[in-house]
Amino acid sequence: MIGRREFITLLSGAAVWPITARAQQSPKLPIIGFLGVNTPAGRNQLTTAFVQRLRDLGWIEGRTVMIEYRWGEGRAARYAEIAAEFVRRKVDVIFTDGTATALAAKQATSLIPIVFGVAGDPLGTGLVASLARPGGNVTGLSNQAADLAAKRLELLREIIPNLHRLGIMAYAGYLGAKQEVSEIQTAAHTLGVEVSVFQIQRAEDIARRFNGHVDALYVVGDSVMHANRLRLSTLALAARLPTIYVHRDYVETGGLMSYGANLEDLFRTAAEYVDKILRGAKPADLPVEQPTKFDLVLNLITAKALGIEVPAMLLARADEVIE
Repeated sequence: MIGRREFITLLSGAAVWPITARAQQSPKLPIIGFLGVNTPAGRNQLTTAFVQRLRDLGWIEGRTVMIEYRWGEGRAARYAEIAAEFVRRKVDVIFTDGTATALAAKQATSLIPIVFGVAGDPLGTGLVASLARPGGNVTGLSNQAADLAAKRLELLREIIPNLHRLGIMAYAGYLGAKQEVSEIQTAAHTLGVEVSVFQIQRAEDIARRFNGHVDALYVVGDSVMHANRLRLSTLALAARLPTIYVHRDYVETGGLMSYGANLEDLFRTAAEYVDKILRGAKPADLPVEQPTKFDLVLNLITAKALGIEVPAMLLARADEVIE
């Protein structure tokens, strides 16, 4: 038989044990919801750069932070589904890869902080109210895609001196396309180049747009184009059509050339934004940054297949040459 004193001791011990056990449990790790624009394979280098920079800053995946990866596979409807899932999960910050994913996240929540690793026109698309003072719950990095349109056309003219007719391919659903197309048209007019705009409503439209009589093709980059970059390169090669793109990913899959912001550099900087937010900073107080590193990438294999001789001066200026 247990005496009164022993019973009280046991009872008090039973009451204390759950409290002690709870106190010894590990604190909840902050969660980053990673909303990828396409597939893990397509963004492997960029994801690695992002995660490595977080590690440098003390955020070690699985130990001091959790990262939940979701991939949109270039489909707008999927972006909205993933963003809604992250809101239900109450993640601490949403990281987005691209303009469309950032817009989907913004539509899903006005409370959870959002950092976009890259966006074509964050001001024009309504992601932020101001680059210097974003306001709201969204901030990140711009790739200045539209601002570099004229430079891309100049580079294309160097490799194709007899460029007279330029095709511009853009996905109609991409909000940043309007400004970029306008910048290309202005630059083309100055150079005396005729322009034809090929709007894509869906991926299936891409093949039909290679029937136009143009000397070269400028592809406005967005999630749909990126998801179909191999198809673009294959069709362009079959049509013997030189192409210029926004980023090196397209050139790796057979595009002729690209000029744009170094995305790995942007993703590393975006990790610094996430770090600041996890430590208490507000997105509204973090200005949208512009890129500082730009890459000119040339694919000599494609140039040879098209019968194009790349000028030595242009080769010397290239940051990367695929051969």
